[in-house]
Parts: sequence; structure tokens; C-alpha cells
Amino acid sequence: MMLYKLNNKLLSIALISAVFFNIAHAGQLESRLQSVDKLLTTSSAAQTIKGSDNQAAKQKHEQAVSLYQKAKQADSKGDDQQAADLLKQATTTMFEATRMIEKDQSFLVKDLRDFDSRKESIQALCTAYENIAEEKGITSEEENELHAFVHQRLEQAVVLKDDNRVKEGRKMLDEAYVAAKVAIEHLRGGETLVHSLNFANSEEEYHYEVDRNDTHRMLVNVLLKEKMEKNSGARSMVDKFLGKADQLRMQADAQASDGQYENAVGTLEQSTKEIVRAIRSAGIYIPG
Repeated sequence: MMLYKLNNKLLSIALISAVFFNIAHAGQLESRLQSVDKLLTTSSAAQTIKGSDNQAAKQKHEQAVSLYQKAKQADSKGDDQQAADLLKQATTTMFEATRMIEKDQSFLVKDLRDFDSRKESIQALCTAYENIAEEKGITSEEENELHAFVHQRLEQAVVLKDDNRVKEGRKMLDEAYVAAKVAIEHLRGGETLVHSLNFANSEEEYHYEVDRNDTHRMLVNVLLKEKMEKNSGARSMVDKFLGKADQLRMQADAQASDGQYENAVGTLEQSTKEIVRAIRSAGIYIPG
């Protein structure tokens, strides 16, 4: 999505209001025609619509231009009332096109806000990772590949955002977020977060393990997709471990359906371990 250079909403509305004023009060129809022509061709609103990728807004703009051309034809025939009515319709249609662009702007603002929020979350996870690494005396050379992957994706996301490709950049951030979560968990090694959490019951712990399992599975798609496409041998090994993980996941789901949440937790943990083995089998080291 490109960043539209619409200065602000009031500018477009002011232009349109000025046209209405001219239609109602101008002494000559020629002056009204000139005002609408500027609105449709050289105004900031017109330039923004032409430069946008909003097809609906562009179609509205084309409709407004068509109405303007009909107004000119009516004027050439001496039908002033018909020309004035068509000019009003053209202006109203142009206003609708402008509103569509302004709506795009509001969505873009939200996308940028969400992008920055996700980026801050990842940076907080990176800080947590570095603090844990320092506590454990882990040097930069010993840091796992997930940590490097997170920083790589962060850099790529910022580049995409600066290129006005915010949605693509957000996808990179989501991948970085998944990798950062898993990196911290495995940096703890045997000190898994699970043992430090207090669950109200085994069902609550089961849902926590489901989330862990899903996160690790997403990481496979994030880290290994390209590698598996290029290396059939790596894909075969990864598929072997993922097959076991899937079987264990189905078993855990069945246990949970029967209310055997404690057993389901243990089965899910085994499933997640198989996913970790799948990642390691592709040559990506994850500690723990």
C-alpha cells in the first residue's frame, strides 16, 4: 500500500465546499465549470485519487469526470439549469471519491500504529533475551540462530515500512515475534517457563501447552520453508519428525476431549519436542 500525500481532510472538503458556493452564487456558468474542472483535475484530492491504488475511488472519480463532460455539453446547448444540476452531481460524486481515500488513510494510520506496537513488543523480547543470556554467561558467538533471525526480520520489516509496504513489513514482524518467543523459552534450557507458572488446573495448563505447540509449529513454516523447498533430504527428515508431532498432537486432543488434561499436557510436551527435533534436523540449532 502506498502512502497517500493528502495533506488533511479539511483541504479536500474546503475545495468541494468552494465549488458548491460557486455553483450557488457565481454570476456565470463558465466560472462554475472552471471551478469543477480544477476540482477534478488539479486539486490535491484529484491528484491523491489518481496516485492511489483504490480502484473504487478511481471509478468514482471517473464518474464525476463523465458528469462534468455532460455538464459542458448541456452548457454548449444553452441548457444552463441542466448544466448546473450535472455540475452539482459531479461535485458530490467527487466528494464520495475523496471520502474513500480518507478512509484508506485511516486504515493506514491503524496499520502503522499496529506495526509500531508489534515492533516494540519484539524489542522488549529481545531485551529480555539479552538479559537472560547475560545472566547465563552466554556470549554473542554462542547465541542461537533464532536470535539472529529475529534481528534480520526486524531490519527487513523496517525497510519494507520505509518503502510504504506496511502490510508486508508486518508479516516480517509477526515471524520475528514467533521466533523471539521460542528463542527466549529455549534459552532458559531446562528452566522452562511452564514450571514457574501457577496453573489453576490441568485444563488451563493444557491450553498453555497448545499455544506452545502451535507457536513451535508456526516457527517451522517461518524458518524452514525455503530450506525444505531447496533440499529434499532435509524435507524428508523434517517431515519424519513433524509426522510424529502431528500424531502426538491428535492424541493429546483426544485425551483432552475425554477430560484427561493431565495426560494431554504430557503428550503435548512430547509433540513439541518432536517439532524442535524437526527444526534441529534442518541444521538450525535451538538450545535446551
